[in-house]
Amino acid sequence: MTPILPTSAFTALDLAGLAVFAASGALAAAARRQTLVTFAFFAAVTGTGGGTVRDLLIGAPVFWMQDARAIGVCLGVAVLVWFTPQRIWSPKALDWFDAVGLAAYAVYGAAKALNHGVPPLPAAVMGIVTACMGGVIRDILAGEPSIILRPEIYVTAAALASVLFVLLTLSGVPFWVAAVLAAGAGFVLRAAAIARGLALPGYRR
Repeated sequence: MTPILPTSAFTALDLAGLAVFAASGALAAAARRQTLVTFAFFAAVTGTGGGTVRDLLIGAPVFWMQDARAIGVCLGVAVLVWFTPQRIWSPKALDWFDAVGLAAYAVYGAAKALNHGVPPLPAAVMGIVTACMGGVIRDILAGEPSIILRPEIYVTAAALASVLFVLLTLSGVPFWVAAVLAAGAGFVLRAAAIARGLALPGYRR
């Protein structure tokens, strides 16, 4: 079953995910006291990275090549963070922006994949890819250990949001209800991981 989703819904989720992921990229540059150019680069790559990989895998036109608003949002967020005093950002600001982006983009990625005729299980995987790849690229550029290699719950939160959205949508739940419930669940799990240091057990032989 392929959901028929309103264009406005796609646009809202896409721009929301872009903005918060771009902010997390700009904040990573801010933590390293980089130039405005680096702010813009980090914001753009973090914001568009996951969606670019998703579109290439599902055979869709790369979204930011078709809609200039995507890059515009990333650059605007970079400039906003650049001109904002660093003291207003808490040390955990990057993590919280990333958590919001993770939840929104997991749902958006799964929805777009379903809309392009991708079967439910691969569509859920595309939600995870969309949500996680931007943060992975950001960490690599910043010289940080990738978030997916740390024991804290991250990919699991994206998987919860993506899988729950697919299941709710295929069960006939209206788009916005499914999106809010799934993104909310993913965000709550990631928020608990940030606040309480929740982590999955590591491998032991």
